[in-house]
Amino acid sequence: MNKNQLFENIRRKQSFLCVGLDTDIKKIPQHLLSEKEPVFAFNKAIIDATAPFCVAYKPNMAFYESLGVEGIQAFEKTVKYLRTHYPDQFIIADAKRGDIGNTSEMYARSFFDHIKVDAVTVAPYMGEDSVKPFLLYPEAWVILLALTSNKGSHDFQLLEDAQGERLFEKVLKKSQEWATDEQMMYVVGATQGSMFLDIRRLAPHHFLLVPGVGAQGGSLAEVAKYGMNEQCGLLVNSSRAIIYADKGVDFAAAAGEAARTVQVEMAGYLREKGLI
Repeated sequence: MNKNQLFENIRRKQSFLCVGLDTDIKKIPQHLLSEKEPVFAFNKAIIDATAPFCVAYKPNMAFYESLGVEGIQAFEKTVKYLRTHYPDQFIIADAKRGDIGNTSEMYARSFFDHIKVDAVTVAPYMGEDSVKPFLLYPEAWVILLALTSNKGSHDFQLLEDAQGERLFEKVLKKSQEWATDEQMMYVVGATQGSMFLDIRRLAPHHFLLVPGVGAQGGSLAEVAKYGMNEQCGLLVNSSRAIIYADKGVDFAAAAGEAARTVQVEMAGYLREKGLI
């Protein structure tokens, strides 16, 4: 899916919501544990309920890898279900990969050749040769970690050099030598607030994947105010606040209503910006 197609989906659905499929076997409704494939059963129900209100899904690979082979199978089946039934959804593998070139090549092959997701999150710490293998797929996206929502982000990402330039700013500037805004996005945590102004100064046209809204306390209003650009430029992720909105038999309906509530708020921000 290219940048213009993603923007058209945002306009059509009046939403820039990404639903995070952080599916924890210990948190899904108890009645699903009797299913042959409980993780996939949960994901399928969540997807069917939330798809009208979002434009993207983001399975977090740790939740699937922790279950071994069965978890990986659930992840692959989830991607296949989205591709078959909701082909307009943008699928992000939240894997945060980052290794030397030949290893990154294998990671890229796994996600883009075999599983065929649209995008994968990548850590930039090891530099250009660790990222470039993911960019060999012109129809796919790299989503590079830039300024994350966790407390520990301050340990390194905000460190300044002698000229006052912060590490995340170096990442933004250097990485734009590797790919354009047609193939690279950035992760920027919703908890960063007005720091989005600094992000947009250096990356005015890129899409940003924004975690941290909902359970982590990030403000959607602030993200939209400081982060939105002429093509929206935002995929705002919400995981726990949506998928675990209810843990009873009506969990899917509750998730759908939670997603709809976010979508309605997003439509207002898109309207204010004149994008719909």
